[in-house]
Amino acid sequence: MGAPIADWRAGFEAMAAQFPLAADAIVKDVETNGVPGKIVSAPGVADDRIVIHFHSGGYVQGSSQAYRDFAYRVSAASDAPVLVPDYRLAPEFLYPAPVEDARAVYDWALAAYGADKIVISGDSAGGGLAMALLLAIRDHGLPTPAGGIGISPLLDLAGESRSMETNAPSDPLIDRNMVVEMGKVYIGDIDPHEHPYCSPVYGDKADLPPLLLMASNSEVLRDDVTRFAEGVRQRGGQVETHFPDNMTHIWTFFPFLEQSAASVAEIGGFVRASFAR
Repeated sequence: MGAPIADWRAGFEAMAAQFPLAADAIVKDVETNGVPGKIVSAPGVADDRIVIHFHSGGYVQGSSQAYRDFAYRVSAASDAPVLVPDYRLAPEFLYPAPVEDARAVYDWALAAYGADKIVISGDSAGGGLAMALLLAIRDHGLPTPAGGIGISPLLDLAGESRSMETNAPSDPLIDRNMVVEMGKVYIGDIDPHEHPYCSPVYGDKADLPPLLLMASNSEVLRDDVTRFAEGVRQRGGQVETHFPDNMTHIWTFFPFLEQSAASVAEIGGFVRASFAR
């Protein structure tokens, strides 16, 4: 990975700090079954529902603080508060710690809102964690949330999607080596093919809620989405996919991109429709 993880974390936070938070944002520090985080709301959103968004960062960096602006924009588009949990990060905490934290957060949300008022979301590693949580919810017989969202989701820590090769020249941020090596910091020596909660593309995709999956058509993680979506459809599930052209990885995080606004609007429409079902 090159630089120490502390440097990666500091760099991520410094980048996010450049995106000013709207003056009317409502930010509340929370602890949900022992997992800290923030609930971010735009003014006037419905308070009887929630979007749980797991942040990006390769399971080694990222935070609710860094995601305040993104959460605000999703809240405004979705008419719902957005909870960003600070799940435990590697290397201090290895797999399955983030999955355990995600389960704890979902249990809290179930008690507070009910399953039909929850949408699970995430981007990059957080998108992988969101899909892992949906698999765990199904496997443990818990009530199914209203929907699930993955933005540039990292779904295969073995890095075996075809776009790892075909899109390598057009992706300036991520390559197979980064996926595999950062993944090893999180999962150690375990085989990702055998652990769907760290690589959901290898899991059974039956009985999942309606999904919205997005990836840039030019990023190496694109086919993580196509593989996962194909598996969902084969098992009779509902999934929408969006592949905007020439976008950077997790483009929705960057408020200055025109496509970011368009994609956040699509996310908001999906969330609203999920709660209306």
